[in-house]
Amino acid sequence: MKENVSDKTYKDPEERKEELREQKSSLHVLLDGILFENPVLCQVLGTCPLLAITTSAKNAFFMGLAVIFVQIGSEVIISMVRKAIPDKVRIPAFITIIAGFVTIVQMLVSAYLPALNDSLGIYIPLIVVNCIVLARAEAFASKNKVVTSFFDGLGMGVGYMIALLLMGSVREILGNGTFFGLDLLGSFQQFLQHYTILGMDLSPFGNQLQPMMFFILPPGGFFVFGILICFAQIFMKKLNRKRGKKNTETAEMGHCGACGSCTACSGSEGGKV
Repeated sequence: MKENVSDKTYKDPEERKEELREQKSSLHVLLDGILFENPVLCQVLGTCPLLAITTSAKNAFFMGLAVIFVQIGSEVIISMVRKAIPDKVRIPAFITIIAGFVTIVQMLVSAYLPALNDSLGIYIPLIVVNCIVLARAEAFASKNKVVTSFFDGLGMGVGYMIALLLMGSVREILGNGTFFGLDLLGSFQQFLQHYTILGMDLSPFGNQLQPMMFFILPPGGFFVFGILICFAQIFMKKLNRKRGKKNTETAEMGHCGACGSCTACSGSEGGKV
């Protein structure tokens, strides 16, 4: 039985995708930034500060906080004024807004955390031209509402911070034997000096343990970065397989997913031709 769809309005597939994107919940937008579209582990963006300042977990943590603040603030403001910004000056306007939030961060860090300001150096001002912040402002905030843009900024910022912390933690622990300034290697050596296993003295073994400086150097940063991307891709493939299972089942039923008007797209059996 054929359905008369002459009075239905056909929707272009791209238009249909746009509607589905707008219908995504804030939770989905948040999870996309943290997991499915992680700016570092999935899109490989913002790698310059990632490799430069992740020699310690502390630097990575505070850099992540700075990026979260700038990402959320810039996306919210850009979303609020997106209709008032002419297309010809869109990019300069976005950069100006981002630069305002970066200036706030730099002034606060310089005033209250001067040692951290010396550690991060030029990489705080360079957040202005960070491709993650500018790309999300152009691709997302300028086309979406304020609340959705807030969650997108939060998700992208947290996703970037997670990648920074993973890099910084691995490199600091293996390269310096410390974590957030705590001497893990020294504590482990003291533990071995006071305890034995099956009557064996393990203190000589502990004294032989030394930090691997390779992980503090740039080659070690690239090595850790590559390993993290490999693990992230394996993990994401499993998640995407489960995530796309429902879409695959819908496609197997023969729904076009383009018009959204006929009964086939709405899931009714009467729309099959």
